[in-house]
Amino acid sequence: MLHDTPLRMIDGRETTLGEFAGRAVLVVNVASKCGLTPQYATLEKLAEDFADRGLTVLGAPCNQFMGQEPGTNEEIVEFCSMTYGVTFPLTDKLEVNGDAAHPLFAALTEAPDAEGYTGPVRWNFEKWVISPAGEVVARFAPQTTPDAPEVVAVVEAVLPG
Repeated sequence: MLHDTPLRMIDGRETTLGEFAGRAVLVVNVASKCGLTPQYATLEKLAEDFADRGLTVLGAPCNQFMGQEPGTNEEIVEFCSMTYGVTFPLTDKLEVNGDAAHPLFAALTEAPDAEGYTGPVRWNFEKWVISPAGEVVARFAPQTTPDAPEVVAVVEAVLPG
């Protein structure tokens, strides 16, 4: 079950995905120096707009795509908060593909997107929606914006409240 998946948050705190049990979670692999980085602003707005209805946006910094997340955890936090006002939780910088892929992403990459794609994360800002029960219900390509109608529709459909 996904809720048992261990997570280390960007502040070093150890937890599991179960911390968010009972909430819908939008998981996004993020990077600070990517052409898609402005999606941080939309992710923050989504997090704010739906927080009271049971959504948590969870960012997972990753440096596997052309070194676009080279910073330390402290630098990532500073960049995200100062540039985009990010308040949603971030994990420790992790790997999303390959032999060292974090267990969360090993599970997430088995879920198909609307076109049926499964497999490795394609780029920064790929997105997954996890239901309050801990099931992956949708996967979206990196170029799909967080406020795209198809993303919002899936999020709204799984909100607990």
